[in-house]
Amino acid sequence: MALLRSLKRGNVVTTIIDHPRLQPLRLALPRLAPGVAVAFTVAAAATFLADHYGAPVMLFALLLGMALHFLSADEKCMPGIDFTAKKLLRWGIALLGARITFTQISSLGAGPIALVLICLVATIGFGLLIARLLGRRWTFGVLTGGAVAICGASAALAISAVLPKDPDHEQNTLFTVIAVTSLSTIAMILYPMIFTALGFDTEQVGVLLGATIHDVAQVVGAGYAVSDETGDIATYVKLLRVAMLPVVVVLLAVLATRSGRADGSSVPWPLFTVAFVAILFANSFGLIPTGVATFMVDTSRWFLVAAIAALGIKTSLQAMFALGPVNLAVVVGETVFLAVLAVLILLLV
Repeated sequence: MALLRSLKRGNVVTTIIDHPRLQPLRLALPRLAPGVAVAFTVAAAATFLADHYGAPVMLFALLLGMALHFLSADEKCMPGIDFTAKKLLRWGIALLGARITFTQISSLGAGPIALVLICLVATIGFGLLIARLLGRRWTFGVLTGGAVAICGASAALAISAVLPKDPDHEQNTLFTVIAVTSLSTIAMILYPMIFTALGFDTEQVGVLLGATIHDVAQVVGAGYAVSDETGDIATYVKLLRVAMLPVVVVLLAVLATRSGRADGSSVPWPLFTVAFVAILFANSFGLIPTGVATFMVDTSRWFLVAAIAALGIKTSLQAMFALGPVNLAVVVGETVFLAVLAVLILLLV
């Protein structure tokens, strides 16, 4: 009845906004608006430049965002920038399911799954080895190796929650987040050129990008900078890696519990991958109308470009270079190991 009265008075918008379930969003909008507006302004500028000069829109968004790094210290902008780089990124990836079908996935075969599993186990093992050789604790090797092998900063935070708490635990976690994010940004720019120069075709480049770049955002940026097909394949392969995160975290939690040193932290589940799969299912079986699918793909593109811009704003190369050389050597070594291993596997298969 209240809604009917509002309809009669022409206050439909007010009624919807004042709905109790939307109160948290309404209260958060003033706090998020400045940063979100900045990210989408950069995305619009990057799109304009890409349309007029033919360069990848993701690269423009990243570089323009990095030029605005000073905004990362702005209290008004940072909540919205964080929201765009995290939440809108995940929504954008979930909506990518509207442009991918099982026909495309089946054409890749079981190779990407085997590649992901081999690289995951080998990279974490290499992390343990190199950490020991350079005088670091095994926990640091697992933390950095898992972050490099799975999904960057998100994996670092999830794995950190279940590892034994060493005296330098928090410092190592922060270091890993900064290092893998910075290296992912560098990989986003360099890997497409390197893999293309090695003679791989667009499908193989997509597999390699999805299998080797740490963070999801940079995989998406690098893939779609090459082509739409490469971006689709890179996203699929990357989400295979992301799907391994709960498995690894549960195994580490069990091991820590057996040794009596777990802190009882809950195991995070990457829900956006579930949404991605659900939309992919619906799209594969023709359940999404063409117009709706087009709208979802366009929305996804804007979310992803804005997320890349926000990520650029948050990226500090100076902070990366200020990190300890030994710790940095561990993460760089794992990154190079993963890339070389993936290339060798793809060449030998």
